[in-house]
Amino acid sequence: MKYDYLIVGSGLFGATFARQATDAGKKVLVIDRRPNIAGNVYTEDVEGIHVHRYGAHIFHTNNRAVWDYVNRFATFNRFTNAPVANYKGELYSLPFNMYTFNKMWGVVTPEEAAAKIDEQRREITGEPRNLEEQAISLVGRDIFEKLVKGYTEKQWGRDCRDLPAFIIKRLPVRLTFDNNYFNALYQGIPIGGYTGLVANLLKGIEVRLNCDYLKDKAALDALADRVIYTGPIDAYFDYSLGALEYRSVRFETELMDMPNFQGNAAVNYTDRETPWTRIIEHKWFEFGKDAEGNDLPKTVISREYSSEWKPGDEPYYPVNDEKNGALYRAYRALADRETNVVFGGRLGEYKYYDMDQVIAAALGLCDRAL
Repeated sequence: MKYDYLIVGSGLFGATFARQATDAGKKVLVIDRRPNIAGNVYTEDVEGIHVHRYGAHIFHTNNRAVWDYVNRFATFNRFTNAPVANYKGELYSLPFNMYTFNKMWGVVTPEEAAAKIDEQRREITGEPRNLEEQAISLVGRDIFEKLVKGYTEKQWGRDCRDLPAFIIKRLPVRLTFDNNYFNALYQGIPIGGYTGLVANLLKGIEVRLNCDYLKDKAALDALADRVIYTGPIDAYFDYSLGALEYRSVRFETELMDMPNFQGNAAVNYTDRETPWTRIIEHKWFEFGKDAEGNDLPKTVISREYSSEWKPGDEPYYPVNDEKNGALYRAYRALADRETNVVFGGRLGEYKYYDMDQVIAAALGLCDRAL
C-alpha cells in the first residue's frame, strides 16, 4: 500500500499532522521507535496515578484556536501550576511574588518589596556580562543566591558566571500574591493523562511501534510520497557535520505507600548540594483523585537529575548558544535540499517548544501542505 505521508514520531507534532492529514482524505502511516505512542508527553497508569514518564507536562496557552483544538480530543482539568522552591529546608513560592519576598525579607507591602529589590539590583552597573550578573540586575543578590544560582547550575552543568546572560532575559517579579506560574489564559492537564489525548488524535490511523526509521530508511521512504520527520535533525544526516548539543534529564521514579509525599505537584530544590533539580509528585496533577473521585492511597514521585546529553540519552533541551545555532543552520541548509521530507517539532527544528507551540506549528504546516 502506498501512503501519502509517512510520519516519523507519534508525539504531539506527528499526531496532530496525522489527524489533520487523515481528515483531509490523505493516507497516513505513523511510526515510532518507542514501544508506545505520545513521545515525551507519554503518561502511564501506576496504581491509578497518571505518571508523566518523561517529565512534567502542564498544558498552558493564550492561543484560543489551539486550546479549542486540544479540547476536541481530551477533557482538561483546572490544574494551575504553582511550584514551591526548597532551599536547604526553607520553602519559597514560585514564581517570585509577595509570598516569596515576605519569606525572604519580612516585607509586607509591594512598595517595601520593590525597594528591597531595587537596592540589591544596584550591585550590577553596566551591561551584565554573564548569567549571574544578569539575574542580580533583575532580582537582586538574595533571590539569586537562594532561588536561581544552584538550580541553574544543576540545570546547565556550569557555573552561572560561565553561562551567557541571554539565557535569563527576564525573571518574573510579581508585586502581588499571584503564584500561578504561567501567564496563560488557558491551563490544565488532560483528565486521564496525555496518552489518551494522543490516542484520540491517532484514532483510526495506522501506527507501527518499535519501528526505527533511520535503521530502515530506504524501505520506509518507499512506502510514502512524503515524509514528516520529527526526530533529531543531526541524526537524520548521520551526524555528518557533528552532533548538536542538548541537556538531558534522568528520572528516578518511586511508588510510595503513603498518600502524600510533598503536598504539591512540583518542588524545585534550589541549593547546589541537593543532586536533583526537582521532585514531581504526579498525583497532584489530577488533585490526588482517581477517575471516580476517590482519594488515592499511594503516591508516585520522580526525582529529576539534569545531565549533559550523550548518544543514547534522551535529548531534552537544545543548548541554544552561538556554536550550536551555527551548526543547526548548517543542518537546516541540508534539510532545505530534501525534496520530499519536512522537518518538524522540537528535535527536527532544534528548538525549545511548549506544547501549544508544537501543536500550532503542526497546524500551520497542515495549512501549507494539505
